[in-house]
Amino acid sequence: MIKYSNKLVLLLVGASLAATASFASEGELQKVMKARGLSEIDVVRAAKTYNPSGVKDEYVVFSSGGQSGQVIVYGVPSMRILKYIGVFTPEPWQGYGFDEESKKVLRQGNIRGKEINWGDTHHPALSEKDGKYDGKWLAINDKANPRIAIIDLADFETKQIVVNPVFKSSHGGAFFTQNSDFILEACQYAAPFDNNYHPIEDYKETYRGGVTMWRFDPKKGRVQEKESFTIEMPPYMQDLSDSGKAASDGWGFTNSVNSEMYTGGIEVGMPPNEAGMSRNDTDFLHIYNWKKLAELAKDPKNVKMINNHKVIPMDIAVKNNALFLVPEPKSPHGVDVSPDGEYITVCGKLDTHASVYKWSKIKKLIDNKEFEGKDPYGVPILDMKKSLHGQAELGLGPLHSQYSPVDGEIYTSLYVDSQVVKWNYKTLKILDKQNVHYNIGHLCGMESETMDPQGRYIIALNKLSIDRFQNVGPLHPQNHQLIDISGKKMDLLVDMPLPLGEPHNAVAIRVEKLNGHVRYTMGTNSRTDTVHEGKTLAGQERVERNGNKVKVYATMVRSHINPERITVNKGDEVTMYLTNLERAQDEAHGFTVDHYNIHASLEPGKTSSVKFIADMEGVFPYYCTEFCSALHLEMMGYLMVKDPNKKYVSAQKTKMQTMTPAQLKAEYDKTVATNAATDAVIQSVVKFLKENKYEKHKVVADLVTDAMDQYGKIPEQKKLANAAAKAGNMENAILFENMIWQYMVKTADVGIRAKDALVRLIATKQSASAAAGEKAFGEGGCGGCHVIGKVSSGPDLTGVLERHGKDGTKWVKDFIMKPETMYNDPYTKAMIDYFNLRMPNQHMSEQETKNIIEYLKWVDENANLF
Repeated sequence: MIKYSNKLVLLLVGASLAATASFASEGELQKVMKARGLSEIDVVRAAKTYNPSGVKDEYVVFSSGGQSGQVIVYGVPSMRILKYIGVFTPEPWQGYGFDEESKKVLRQGNIRGKEINWGDTHHPALSEKDGKYDGKWLAINDKANPRIAIIDLADFETKQIVVNPVFKSSHGGAFFTQNSDFILEACQYAAPFDNNYHPIEDYKETYRGGVTMWRFDPKKGRVQEKESFTIEMPPYMQDLSDSGKAASDGWGFTNSVNSEMYTGGIEVGMPPNEAGMSRNDTDFLHIYNWKKLAELAKDPKNVKMINNHKVIPMDIAVKNNALFLVPEPKSPHGVDVSPDGEYITVCGKLDTHASVYKWSKIKKLIDNKEFEGKDPYGVPILDMKKSLHGQAELGLGPLHSQYSPVDGEIYTSLYVDSQVVKWNYKTLKILDKQNVHYNIGHLCGMESETMDPQGRYIIALNKLSIDRFQNVGPLHPQNHQLIDISGKKMDLLVDMPLPLGEPHNAVAIRVEKLNGHVRYTMGTNSRTDTVHEGKTLAGQERVERNGNKVKVYATMVRSHINPERITVNKGDEVTMYLTNLERAQDEAHGFTVDHYNIHASLEPGKTSSVKFIADMEGVFPYYCTEFCSALHLEMMGYLMVKDPNKKYVSAQKTKMQTMTPAQLKAEYDKTVATNAATDAVIQSVVKFLKENKYEKHKVVADLVTDAMDQYGKIPEQKKLANAAAKAGNMENAILFENMIWQYMVKTADVGIRAKDALVRLIATKQSASAAAGEKAFGEGGCGGCHVIGKVSSGPDLTGVLERHGKDGTKWVKDFIMKPETMYNDPYTKAMIDYFNLRMPNQHMSEQETKNIIEYLKWVDENANLF
């Protein structure tokens, strides 16, 4: 083990522990290390992955979710999960598969009229421009049901699913070409392209493999199905692919795993598939000129239409010098093109070698038509030795490779050895090995599959975790391990359990390339990026009936759903259009009707719809499912479903109906007084905002606009309340005054947040110790009783240092560190008697206490703002 001095450890931890180090002594760090059994290198590794609160990652990883049918998003180096994206499987939090808009996307994935509600996501791919990630689109394939999904990285939502019309499974997808004009999807298990029965004995004659070239529009972010085509290939069970780049742009490379064309038959006494499919010493790497084939596909004479899809037959591809084979090590799994497009690395699971092919050699053989023969289908075969740059013996079970920015440097996973090997594909020399836990599959480097790899980190996507985590039953999480590759030797930093499906492969991108929305343009259908037909603004809420079809146009804003009562007949088809009127960032709402199996997620500006048959009689609450404000629980309404064939006798009795006129008048006066007091608070906030020129700060101005939207609704309610009171209808007067109070609470909620935001913007800058003191104040539980600027469960601490004379600082320090010794102090006793609470000992350290005092000094400097 590398030995570090204590001072060097603190230096190495550096900025990541700076906030802690300001009030934590060297001894405290050693105490933590001893208690947790941490070595000094453990602390260094922790510092390399630690993000303090509010600090963001350098990279974002998009990992397949395997059998969950989803995509997992997490950050590097923190390895913190940020989001799951619903793709092929319903995902309730996002309303995916529950609201009508996402249902339409999910139903694009139906196969031959059958609903498919799960997927086996495998290979995510990021869109590219000039061979570099542009951060706009993410494509991912479904192996179980051959489909490709497109995710918009402006809002991380799935916008399109396309079904492969000729494949029955596809492991080898998705792979963008270097300018995102096509996405490659390779067939996995050979099968007939049509949808008819063909006996297995006809395997060589009627079963086929292939690669589908999905035409992609990088501006619209959609696959153009009619402009797409499939290249027919022999039934060799094509596997992973990669698109050429730079020198090899326009070409595609796809390996295979069954050149034997074996079909098994355990049930009839034949050897199993794994024996028959690995008999040959080599399989085939398919090499094809997709640019030439794309031109050929435009002419109907060059294609067969199968299931309304273009297929280029093998003989057409061969005749036009666009399809070739070259032997590769048996049972290969990975094929990876170098950043300059000159080298193609192939690893065979049953071979200890990595084989490095050289594009210039391959191209010369093709141009000279120098072939060693043809396969049974007439496809030319290149000589393996003449195509190779060389081979490197890496270890047992080489699978996948990722490139680094260092010339010739490459990293390869070893499944059997459970290692990552660092080597040079030009010199063919091994440079380093790192053990991982256990049975690694794919690797994820930082933009490592592009012409601009970043290095820095690599992630081992391990299939097994065995003893790495707490036992959670026989089904274990998988283990993604972050490895630092910035030095001469690899350094494994941290384990991350992933408990969602089998995360198969992942891609990583620099965060600065992602430019996600924080809100939608008001009334947006997020799945089509157009104005929603059900867009509803404030004042446009309504219920429309056409026969037994009921359409509800509703809005949601802190803290109510409008309308709040909807009555329909049993059997009605109900469509609810819901628009989130919020403009503030992160003010999402959710919506559900109890018992009706619907849910929508409504981010600011978004319109979604839910549709259901009101087939159950009764009263069903509907509510906002996202905790959005102090009055979240009150953000609800009732769906009342009545049977039109029944007669109902009302048994309604309310409190107000039993009250005397005098009692009603007293209740009315009390409500009016409460509203007046609440309005006084609002006016004080307004005065503060105006005096401090809130309009100069857009973030604050947006919040003020939201608040005034609510406040602007009060005059109409006041007019109704006054009219009811004048007419002597005190019941309605009280109800209207209660509505005024609701609007006031919402106004105050947003207004106070606007004030707090403004205070932060105009207050003097905190020193490091004051910032640490504020953190200690919050984490120490002080805020549970003391609210700066207000009397709460304890006294306001603004001015507390001056309150106790020239020794105020010492008094506060002593009181924080040993409050029990001062309970009999006259001032303390008076506070205890008044608030009926004693200050507990929070066991603050001396450094924490000093920092809190610096924070209180900062509060006093800005006392006029609190």
